[in-house]
Order: sequence, then structure tokens, then C-alpha cells
Amino acid sequence: MLTVDFEYLGISAGDLVLDMGAGAGRHSFECYRRGARVVSLDYDFDELPEVHNIFWAMKEAGEAAPDSFGVCLNGDALQLPFADNTFDHAICSEVFEHISGDTTAMAELFRVLKPGAVLAATVPAWLPEKICWALSAEYHAPLSEGGHVRIYTENQFRDRLESAGFKAEDSQRAHALHAPYWWLRCLVGPTNDNNPVVRAYHDLLVWDMEQAPILTRTVEAVMNPLIGKSIVIYARKPEAEISGKAHQNSRAKASSHG
Repeated sequence: MLTVDFEYLGISAGDLVLDMGAGAGRHSFECYRRGARVVSLDYDFDELPEVHNIFWAMKEAGEAAPDSFGVCLNGDALQLPFADNTFDHAICSEVFEHISGDTTAMAELFRVLKPGAVLAATVPAWLPEKICWALSAEYHAPLSEGGHVRIYTENQFRDRLESAGFKAEDSQRAHALHAPYWWLRCLVGPTNDNNPVVRAYHDLLVWDMEQAPILTRTVEAVMNPLIGKSIVIYARKPEAEISGKAHQNSRAKASSHG
């Protein structure tokens, strides 16, 4: 289940992509399939061995380009272990709502992206998330338990990305069919996987993802602007601004030596 629009992101074979907070690797695998060199970074080490195994299995099955490269790295979003201006693209999906220093993480992504590169960033949308919080305290558990520590409006999310230096461009909503599923889970308890209604809805979502029938795809497209579970913002690291800053730094250094 992909949240990011890869056509908009424009990943090509050979591009170096950072999937920050890769989790189980859903977006990393699509980058890999398209021939990119992808770094799957996650704070939770336990997620990474299976991501590594799936990279290997995809290559063995011929489901990735011969030059695709995938590596898994245990790391901290607040202190990325990469040099400035390293990556051609970055994805950060459903991460910022989990960490206290979201603006620091955004600044780190800005730092490691090349000028002109695009970040695809997703967080839970305000209305579906607000309903989940109202239905269940367990859903937004403490930070130490991996809970959600904030709810973003789209404007707040844009403002924070732009405060980090990005130019926020297009946005979209995704996964409207998933919002009622999470409301149901919150009603019966977010960890209660045995409720028959929740299990039936889960099976429907799996069927929808596997079959992609026209009816459910149309319903979700219509409902996404209203109750899409996720909001995606595509934010670019400006080229002109970086050049201007570099010019200013050069002039400052020249003055100091003059």
C-alpha cells in the first residue's frame, strides 16, 4: 500500500533515495523496483532484517532492475549520518507525528537533500486523526510507546516544512477507506485484532489492495478529500536559495580574510 505518488516524485533508475522511517519498507521496495539506490533508515532495528531479506528476494525473483541497490540502516531522524546534499529524493511517511523533534528532523532532511530535490512527506490528516484521538487514549500512547504526539492541520504541516527551508508544492489525501477501519479499531481497542467486525474490514482492505476494483478505487478517490487518512505534501529544496546562501557565505569568508 503506497501513500506517495511516485510519478510526481519522479524517481529514475540510479537515483539515490532516502526512505527515512522506512518501517516495513513499502516505499523502499517501490524505489528498488524502479531501479533506484535506496537507503532504508529506521530507528527500530527490528524492522530492518526483514526489509533486507525482501530486497534480496526481489532481486532473486527479477522484480527489480539489475542495477538496483538497497541497504538498511539503523539511525536517528534527528541526526542523520549523511553528508550535506547527498540524496536525489527523500520519503518520510507517517514519521513526524511520532517524534518530539519534528522540526529538527525536517531540517535534517533539508540538509541531506541535493538542491532541487523533492521530499515526499506524509502524516495522518487532521479530521480522521482527531476522531481516533477522541475514541481512544490508547491510540495516541506516550512517545516512549511509539504513540502519536501531535495532530497536524495541512497548513501547520506546510508551515513547518517551509520553516525548515523547503518550498511546499502539491499535496494530496490518501487512504479514505482506511479511516473508518481505524475508527472501528479505536472503538474496540487499537490492539484488539480479534474483533469480528475489525477482522472483516481488514480482509476487505486486503482484497481491495490486491484486486484494486474500479468500484472501491472510485469510492476512495471521491472520499479522499474528505476523510483521507493521510496527507502527502511534496516539498522541494530550492536551488536558488541554496546558491544565494552559498554566495553569502563566500562573501562573508572573503570579508573576514580581507
